[in-house]
Amino acid sequence: MPVLQSPPGADDRAPARSGSRRPHPYETGRPPRTDAFLVGREVERQLVVGAVDGADKRGQALLITGEPGIGKSSLLRAASQRARERGCCLLEATGVESEEGLAFAGLQLLLRPVIAAVRTLPPAQRKALATAFGLEEGPAPQPFLVGLAALNLLSEVAGTRPVVLVVDDVQWLDRPTAEALAFLARRLAGDPVVMVAGLRTGHDSSLLHAGLEAVELQGLDDVASRDLLGAVADHLDEVDREQVLRLASGNPLALVELPASWRSDRTAATRPGSSLGDAVPAPAPLSARLERAFAARLPELAPATRDALLVAAVDAEDELAEVLGAASVFTGAPVHAAVLEPAVRARLLTFDHARVRFRHPLVRSAILQSESASRRRAACAALAEVLGDQPWRRTWYRAQATTGPDEAVADELETAHAENLRRGSVTAAISALERSAQLTGSSARRGHRLLLAAELGFGLGEADLVTRLLGEAEAHALGELDRARLEWLRELPDDTDLRSARRITELVDLARRAATVDVDLALDLLVAAALRCHWGWPTSGVRDRVVTAVAGLAGTETDPRHVAALAVAQPLLQGRRVGNLLSRAGSSGQTDPEALALHGMAAFAVGDQPLAADLLRRAGAACRREGRLGLLTQVLALGSAVGMDLGDWRGAAAAADEAHRLAAETRQPTWRAGSTMTVARGHALRGEIAVARRLAAGLENDAGARGNVCAGASALLARGFALLDERRHAEAYAVLRRLFDHEDPCCHERERMPGIMFLAEAGVRAGRREDARSVVAELEDAARATPSPLLQVHLVYARAVLADDARAEPAYRSALEHDLARWPLVRARLELAYGSWLRRRRRPSDARVPLRSALETLEWIGASTWLDQARAELRATGDRTSSRDGVRREPAWQDRLTAQELQIARLAGEGLSNREIGERLFMSHRTVGAHLRHVFPKLGITSRVQLAALVAPRR
Repeated sequence: MPVLQSPPGADDRAPARSGSRRPHPYETGRPPRTDAFLVGREVERQLVVGAVDGADKRGQALLITGEPGIGKSSLLRAASQRARERGCCLLEATGVESEEGLAFAGLQLLLRPVIAAVRTLPPAQRKALATAFGLEEGPAPQPFLVGLAALNLLSEVAGTRPVVLVVDDVQWLDRPTAEALAFLARRLAGDPVVMVAGLRTGHDSSLLHAGLEAVELQGLDDVASRDLLGAVADHLDEVDREQVLRLASGNPLALVELPASWRSDRTAATRPGSSLGDAVPAPAPLSARLERAFAARLPELAPATRDALLVAAVDAEDELAEVLGAASVFTGAPVHAAVLEPAVRARLLTFDHARVRFRHPLVRSAILQSESASRRRAACAALAEVLGDQPWRRTWYRAQATTGPDEAVADELETAHAENLRRGSVTAAISALERSAQLTGSSARRGHRLLLAAELGFGLGEADLVTRLLGEAEAHALGELDRARLEWLRELPDDTDLRSARRITELVDLARRAATVDVDLALDLLVAAALRCHWGWPTSGVRDRVVTAVAGLAGTETDPRHVAALAVAQPLLQGRRVGNLLSRAGSSGQTDPEALALHGMAAFAVGDQPLAADLLRRAGAACRREGRLGLLTQVLALGSAVGMDLGDWRGAAAAADEAHRLAAETRQPTWRAGSTMTVARGHALRGEIAVARRLAAGLENDAGARGNVCAGASALLARGFALLDERRHAEAYAVLRRLFDHEDPCCHERERMPGIMFLAEAGVRAGRREDARSVVAELEDAARATPSPLLQVHLVYARAVLADDARAEPAYRSALEHDLARWPLVRARLELAYGSWLRRRRRPSDARVPLRSALETLEWIGASTWLDQARAELRATGDRTSSRDGVRREPAWQDRLTAQELQIARLAGEGLSNREIGERLFMSHRTVGAHLRHVFPKLGITSRVQLAALVAPRR
């Protein structure tokens, strides 16, 4: 129903009142033309209407921002009207401030008309949505699985007609709903679904960071302002009109509403305290003036109508029966719908047989601001009484009605926090714990509840929220265990120097004290300390303290955190021990994604890349099944680095690309930086030098700002690889050599391992063979202490290429006898170096065999730098099968696709359906189909059979 119309049975017009105020057009039965609020908004209206018109061709999401009254709601109404005219499935919802803490309330309201389609969803998604809405019992669903379920639900509905989502006041949506909508907005392009949302300027929302096309509304220009004012207030004389134009400052709602309260007595209209505000310098904000303009109509209403309006303003739902029931409790007498009709005539709201809607959010604000705190609390208490079948909402409103400490309500809220977690709403659980703490009398219990809330915020990656909650908790009488928990939680927002030995020592000492009563907390503290060791790479003595503390936790050897902490803190010295623990763990039957991820991290740290790849692949599949995008981000970032080491550069690039996108979506900047490390190396190795250097500079900034030695080491690797690609061998050697200088601030014993092979090559070409040998000799000592496959295979290469001519051939033969099946790049570069050596020894026939093998592998990997070398070497042997100079070669099929297209193509080639691919990559099956429609012509194929042949593993 259009907001400016009254409902059936409530459209009587109030007679003009006597007095000095002239009648407003609405009161005389002469409303402005239906598009009056869109005067001056032709461009914006066309953008919104055009999005709806094109919904059947392309999904789209628009975010309209602006100050109160600027016209956001009018544009949203235009979208809704167009959707109805075109026969679209229209779904609408409006955020309400009083229910920000109610999990998925907005999403449930939005999807209510189409919820029957939930039966078409895969079982896991159907269960997630039903549990989130409280329709079924079950374990807590992952928030992003709820988002995926909503996406596929809308995709199914859109199979018969386009869907248009119109959401107003998104700043007041409960956060789980806002996050679900942001998830949807990022993934609508392939579905006939359009979202148009309105956000008030100055407020934050997940949708603001979702990459939506934004439309920021400014005030109307003078011509449009005069046109609008003329349409709604032709009763004003010239002087009054100029005064309204000045006060309205181009705000459409002000141009419509201020004249309704205007008095012809200009002195009265502009004196301090009048309903229009003060005609003095620095007037009140326009929104305050508008609130006063709406509030000025309230005293004329009967007390019963004002009571019902207050209850409706407190209630976030728009159900008429609920409002009337609560109003009856509030007044102590039955209240019927007729009591709202005077409010309709005063242009404050509309209603029909089922719904109550305020004409503008500022009306709700005006009502709440005009009432006393005690009456607002009484309205909340009345609403709680009628919500017997909705325990969480009842508890929330009971809490809103409570003023001082109330242990019973505080306990109810703590119980409600567990219910919210079960429904998958972490943010609602945090709100419940915060309010519970406010109503708790005991200082120790209040601090404990704040810490529980902070721990949930930690899991969300909300650094600002965690910092605030920890600051509040710290002021209370915390016990020793809670003090230790507080210090562990400080690790999320901590921006101190990662090399700080003092901070690592503090975490170790806290872990030792906590271990006597809470081993889980002790392990969490030690993992935090170990991660600091990895990023900041302090002295070996500091890292040893972490290892000693972990080893002292008896009975935890089978805990994945124990293994990961040892590996991350001392990857070389603990490599053998970690390998034994991983072997003993026997992860073949493990299905828990967190355990697989921790074991994968441990294998990565000690350099067992083949094992890490297998563990992280399984962890990623489990994360996708369970919708755990936060953990999946970390798994992909680690997996991309592993793929780069193993020569799967395209797979690594696709994983890093997805990790980078998900890190932004799940708010994990550290892991976004981790994926950037892989991306920088990849660009350098593919010869994309400018991009590699730009990313390396960003990593160096992070290294300097936070003492992130790991990022600094990755930047050196990227720079060294780029210089090698440019044949600047002496400079490349100088850069890479820094990684092996213990005095250099970027020396990192684990992160330098992927650079050994490149250092050896640069050393030979730069005439620094002897110095490179001294580095290798030092690494040989480390290799005897650890079975690290990454270290061992790089040394295999380095020994061969650094050997004297007299010993070179047996060195190459010995190196190629190693099992390098999982290390194709190492093997190909060995073959290339060996073939080049044979050619220089005037043995062209012998040289062709390893060179052809190297060429084939390097083409498969996409290693352009060494690929060109292999072709040149083959030509020099007299081989004419390689490409001729100057002939443009068609790029490998993988290089014709974007990272996301490559992911989809590989999965489709493996035989997965569009729906199965969509479930894995968190997109709808229609979006998958849209991507494949781009993939096929790019590859020059027409069937999945042909795609499967391309994707088939290389033999």
